[in-house]
Amino acid sequence: MLDVKTSLYNTLSKKIEEFVPNEEGRVGMYTCGPTVYHYAHIGNLRSYIMEDVLEKYLRYVGYDVKRVMNITDVGHLTSDGDTGEDKMLAGAKREHKSVMDIARFYTDAFMEDCRKLGIKKPDVVEPATNCIPEFIHMIEVLLEKGYAYLSGENVYFDTSKLAQYYVLSTQNEEDLKVGVRSDVDEDTNKKNKTDFVLWFTKSKFENQEMKWDSPWGIGYPGWHIECSCISMKHLGEYMDIHCGGVDNIFPHHTNEIAQSESYTGHKWCNYWFHVNHLNTKNGKMSKSKGEFLTISLLEEKGYDPMTYRLFCLLSHYRKPLEFSWEGLDNVALTYDKLFKRVKNLSEEGPVDETAYAVYEKRFAEALANDINTSSAITVLYDMLKENFTDATKRKLVVRYEEVLSLGLTRALEAVPEEKVDSELSAYVERMLEERKAAKKEKDFARADEIRDELSAKGIILKDTREGTVWEKAN
Repeated sequence: MLDVKTSLYNTLSKKIEEFVPNEEGRVGMYTCGPTVYHYAHIGNLRSYIMEDVLEKYLRYVGYDVKRVMNITDVGHLTSDGDTGEDKMLAGAKREHKSVMDIARFYTDAFMEDCRKLGIKKPDVVEPATNCIPEFIHMIEVLLEKGYAYLSGENVYFDTSKLAQYYVLSTQNEEDLKVGVRSDVDEDTNKKNKTDFVLWFTKSKFENQEMKWDSPWGIGYPGWHIECSCISMKHLGEYMDIHCGGVDNIFPHHTNEIAQSESYTGHKWCNYWFHVNHLNTKNGKMSKSKGEFLTISLLEEKGYDPMTYRLFCLLSHYRKPLEFSWEGLDNVALTYDKLFKRVKNLSEEGPVDETAYAVYEKRFAEALANDINTSSAITVLYDMLKENFTDATKRKLVVRYEEVLSLGLTRALEAVPEEKVDSELSAYVERMLEERKAAKKEKDFARADEIRDELSAKGIILKDTREGTVWEKAN
């Protein structure tokens, strides 16, 4: 383990705390996964990038991390307040496909976006539809303990049984409506306004494609029960860190805590890590507005996905981040310069192990301060300016990339510009000599072939009185 103390902002305590896992040297980490009814927009992906950095930082300093993520392929309605249509069914209707076809397609698309952005696949990725028995068992226990009730053929969690429901926020119920992504219709089956559905039955959703038998009728689970059960299935009843976007704080994460701690009878998760919104000038990016940006769209416009990852890393995860094309263009230039700088590091000289150890720790200490990625990138730049061997710098770049994952190891594998220029010059001069000899022999066809061959490689020839000169095309 590196000798650094990690501090994280904990949404539960609303302050920065020293991170101390339940079990020394080991971390159980859960991240809310996508609802796979559409492509992920770059706002969604900001959360996954920052969660990826958190996981990789913990590994960097020496923790054994097990990260679990769900795939929501059933149960998430068009309103986070348990009203409206299942998002998966809405996606299937939109594209005239089955729900499972939609789930498979958009799960694959999400994983491909993560790959392009350097996001590590979690150790466990579990679709909700794999865990129906676990959902039913937890609901049965909550009913037995008196924390749930049956009404209108649905099963609800009774929030009035809790001494404190809004544990993740100091806001009141009316204020927290801003966290709900659609207007909430009143559910007359509820005893209390804040109660939420654990299990829906066929009484409400006759056209629901995915349904299972249960003690309460044929139906399907509510959205909130998924993460509680999937996390406990793979991490046990005590969890270190739960991650998600700030819009998950209420009602999703609030409801997770309510049902999980009622089920276990003890505190469930110690640290809550929430990533703020990506905004545009028109407000928070949202699929419901029909104006969201995807990684594929950025690629179509000529941007390397790593540019967007750097765009996110240059801002702190707890601050809202405003997206603009001008801002992305500026980061693209920054990334290109950084890539070239790393690319031109030679392999010459010994590794200065003392300098390496100092900068390895400096990088860790920057991130230990509530995952301050901007400070960590400053350490990278400071290191590249230092007066020690390129071999030392190359080794540190490789080490930093374990967390930053900006594709800079591609630069190390590339041929430095100086070497490219030297080899290119030698090649062009050889071809010019061959072309000169061909023209002397009046083999003009071969001379033209050489010109075309060089042109294909971006070399422009100009015949002058002093001889043939060449330049690289812009």
